[in-house]
Amino acid sequence: MTQGDQQVRTRTRVVTSLAAAGVVALAGCGTDVDDITVGAGKGWPAVHHDGRNGGTSPVSGAESVSLSWSRPVGGPIAQPLTIGEEGQMFVTTSTGNCAIFSFQMLTGRKRFCNPLGPSTIEAPTVVDQVSNVYVGDDGAVNSFNYLGQPRWRTPVAGVPVAIQFTGDGKLLTVTQSGQVDVLSRQTGGREVPTLQLLGEPDFLRFPRLTRPASGDGLDDCRTGGPRCAVANTTAVDPATGRFFVTVWQPGNGAASLRAMRYAEGKVTQDWSADMLTGGSATSPALSADGDTVYVGDNSGRLIAVNTSDGSTRWTHDLGWTPVGGIAVADGLIIPAGDEGYLTALRDEDDRAEIIWERKDLALRGTPAQTAGGIGYTVAAIGPGLNLITFDTRNGNTVDSDPLPGATGTTTGTSIGPEGEIVVATRLGEIFTFTPA
Repeated sequence: MTQGDQQVRTRTRVVTSLAAAGVVALAGCGTDVDDITVGAGKGWPAVHHDGRNGGTSPVSGAESVSLSWSRPVGGPIAQPLTIGEEGQMFVTTSTGNCAIFSFQMLTGRKRFCNPLGPSTIEAPTVVDQVSNVYVGDDGAVNSFNYLGQPRWRTPVAGVPVAIQFTGDGKLLTVTQSGQVDVLSRQTGGREVPTLQLLGEPDFLRFPRLTRPASGDGLDDCRTGGPRCAVANTTAVDPATGRFFVTVWQPGNGAASLRAMRYAEGKVTQDWSADMLTGGSATSPALSADGDTVYVGDNSGRLIAVNTSDGSTRWTHDLGWTPVGGIAVADGLIIPAGDEGYLTALRDEDDRAEIIWERKDLALRGTPAQTAGGIGYTVAAIGPGLNLITFDTRNGNTVDSDPLPGATGTTTGTSIGPEGEIVVATRLGEIFTFTPA
C-alpha cells in the first residue's frame, strides 16, 4: 500500500507521542473537522452489533456455512469480536505482549497487536466505518487506526466496560465504577462534563478518600455482582439521545435500570427503576421502535420495560439465567445464557409468548439473528461445540458445523459484511465460517 493510499484510508492526520514507559501520552490528534462517518453499516461494529444492542445483522444469513479458518490468540477472550466495514476483525485479550489484536477476515492473518493495560480483556471494542477502533484499558479510553497506529488516549476512572456511538457520532463510554463520558472520535476530547452514576465523592466529609484501583470490582462484572457498579454494555437510542445502563448502587438490595439522556451539552437522568434482582445479567436491548427496552436479571427473569417512564410491562421467568446479549428482531426475542437452551419469545404487549423452544440445544454462546430469517449460535453437541444455523421462525436446525477441538463456551456471535460468522472461545481461539 502506498503512502497516498494510506492517507485516503485513514482520512485523518495521525500524531503520536510515546512516553518513556511506552504508553501513548494524552494528546489531541487529527483535524478540527469531524469527517469520519459512523453507523451500523455492514459488519459487526459493536459487541451486540449496534447501539441498541439488537444482536441482529442486516446481512442475509446463509443456510449453509463451512469453516474457513481458526487460530488461537495466545490468551483468554472475554468479549465478542467486532468486525469493520471491510471485514477487519478486532478482539481484546490478555497476553504478555498484546492486549488488542486485529485480524484479516479472508485469511486470519494478524494485522496488528498492541500492548495495553491488563484489564483490556474486560473491555469491548467498537469500530467506525473507516476501521478506527476504540477500546478501554486500565484508566483510559484509546483509539487506533486500521493499522494499529495510536490516534489518542483519554484518561478515565476505572475500565470502560461499555462503549458505543451516539446519534451524533460521538463516543459514549461508561466504566465499571460508573463514570460516563462523551468523547470526540477525532481527538478523544470530552464533549460534555463527566458524570458519575454513583454520585460525586465528598472529599469534605472524607478527606482521606482515595481513588480505587482501575480494575476494582471487575471480577463481579462477569456475574453482575454488587462490587461492579456497571456490568454491561449500554443501549443507545440515536433518535432521542437516550441511553440505558444497568447500575448497582452500593448498599441497594437490587441493581437498577436507568434511562440517561445525552442532549444540549450534558448528560442527565430521565428515570431509574430498581428491578434487577441479584444484579443485571444481560445488557439492555432496545426494540426497533425504541419504545421497549429488554433486560435480564440474575433471578432468571427477562423483563420488558417502557422506555418512556421505566414502568415494567411484563416479566418472564426463563427458568435459567440469561447472560450477555438479547437478540431482538421483528418482535422476536432470543436470549443468551450458558445455563439455558435456544428459545424464542414474542412481545405480546402485556406478556411474553414462547414461540418455540429447543431444549436439546444447550447454549454455549450468544444467538444472533440475520435478515431472511436465519440465526446462528454455538451449542454443546456431545463433548464439543457446534455452530448451529437455525430458522428463526420455528427454531429448526438448518446446518450444524463443529468447532474442531473447541471446549467450554464462546463469548459471542459476530457476523461479517459478506455473511461470515465469527465466534471466539473463552479459552482464546477464533473460528471463522463463510457461506458455503
